[in-house]
Formats: sequence, structure tokens, C-alpha cells
Amino acid sequence: MIRIVVDSSSDVLPINDENITVVPLSITIGDKTYLDGVDLNHDIFYELLVSSNIFPKSSQPSPQAFADLFEDAKAKGDNLLCILLSSGVSGTYQSAMIAKEMVDYDNIYVIDSLTGSYGAYLLAQEAQRMIKENKDIHEIVDTINELKKRVMVYLSVDKLEYLYKGGRLDRKSAVIGSIAKVKPVIYVTPEGTIGVASKTIGTTRVMNEIVDVTRKYEPDLAHRFYTICTLGENNVEKLENKLRERGITDINRVHMGPVIGTHVGTEAFGIIYIRK
Repeated sequence: MIRIVVDSSSDVLPINDENITVVPLSITIGDKTYLDGVDLNHDIFYELLVSSNIFPKSSQPSPQAFADLFEDAKAKGDNLLCILLSSGVSGTYQSAMIAKEMVDYDNIYVIDSLTGSYGAYLLAQEAQRMIKENKDIHEIVDTINELKKRVMVYLSVDKLEYLYKGGRLDRKSAVIGSIAKVKPVIYVTPEGTIGVASKTIGTTRVMNEIVDVTRKYEPDLAHRFYTICTLGENNVEKLENKLRERGITDINRVHMGPVIGTHVGTEAFGIIYIRK
């Protein structure tokens, strides 16, 4: 049997699927630490984020959290495919690699997705499809490693303060977020780090820039196209209307959970898709 492992940054809600397991990251707010998706859901997190002046912090799972899963797979003789948050923004991938050495089992395949949020889950969806088609594990791994190069993640954030404080963006890049009325657009680079794509005045212009990304990098509509947002939905609804005018009509909306929300704040919105 081939089983898939993702981490909670992929924003997968609790699912009843025996071959997908979600490993939670930790979120610390003040002196209290929560397990993402276990004792902290989207609603509670954003309520705490809005009401608290304390900057939240995320932490990768421990190697032992992965080792427990790996030992179970070893005992059952299963293949385990882990598709994890980019090593450019988190130590999650490294934790899994340490766990793999601890368990010493050849049928564990750990992939650095070089992306985050639903980008990683897009890859998991493709792996799941191939599993149902009885594809070989090596073919699946090769396909995912190629497909991850085509995942596009573009987000408008109200300010870059969260990314800077969380160590995901350098101070020079973060300074533009402090300029009045400037709306930064960030993206996940090919190396799996966070970059600033543009700095634009006005939300409408930001939306137009995000739509223009889909013209430059045409979506492969064999895969799902997602819009994403954190707390508010007004802007993402307007973005979806612009995307429909552009000709992209099959749109799936998802909400970013605590791990990503910790770093992009409450007013983020954007797109995640696989380009041709």
C-alpha cells in the first residue's frame, strides 16, 4: 500500500481517507502552544490573531512525530510518500529526513515540495490520483518532483510585518510593506523561498497583477485552480470575478490556516495553481 503524508501547512482539513495523514505543526501564541488542526482550528486562530497583540510563531513537527508514522509503515510494509512544506521556509522537511534516518526503512520517500499551503496539497492530489491508477511508487515520486516545479503561489498581503517577524523575509524587502497604501504581492520562488513580486498602490491594481500572472503562466486546467484567503473574503470574491472575466471559471476557494496565516496576516488573498 502507498500512503501519503502531508503537514498541516498544506491546509488540509480533517479528512476521512486512510491513505492521507496530516502531521501537525505547532503554533505558539503568548505562553500557550497549540497543535495546528488538533486543538487549534482556523476560526479560533484568527480570533486569537485579531484580539491579541502578541505575534504568533510556528514550529515544525519534531523528528519523532514523523518517526512514529515511519515505524508504523515499516511494520506494515507500506510505501510512505511525504510531500512537505518547502525547506526554504520551514524545518519540517529536515525533521522528516532525520526521522527517516532514525527508522532506517527504504520505502520512505520524502519530497521537499518547494511550495506551501494548498500548493503542497495540489501535489498530494496528483499523487493520490496516480495511486488510484495503480502507478508504481517510483513513477509517482518522479512525477511529483517534476510537477512541483510548476506550482504557482501568488498572494497579496496587507503588510509584510508578519513575514519579517517570522524570519521568512529580510528587512530590506519588508520595508516596502510599511509604505502607506502600498500592497505587496509575494510569491514562492523556484527555490522555495518567499519573494516580493511587486509593490502596488491600490487593491484593484493588485488584483489585476495577480490575474496577469495567469496570462504569463497559463494554468494547466487538468489540475484544480485555487483562490486562497485568510480571514476576509471580500477581496478574494472580487479576484474570482476578475479571473472569470479572464476565462478561468472552474475556481475552488480555500482558506489558509494557522501556519500560513501566522506569516501573512488576516487580509491575505491570492491564487495557487499548476502552470502548463
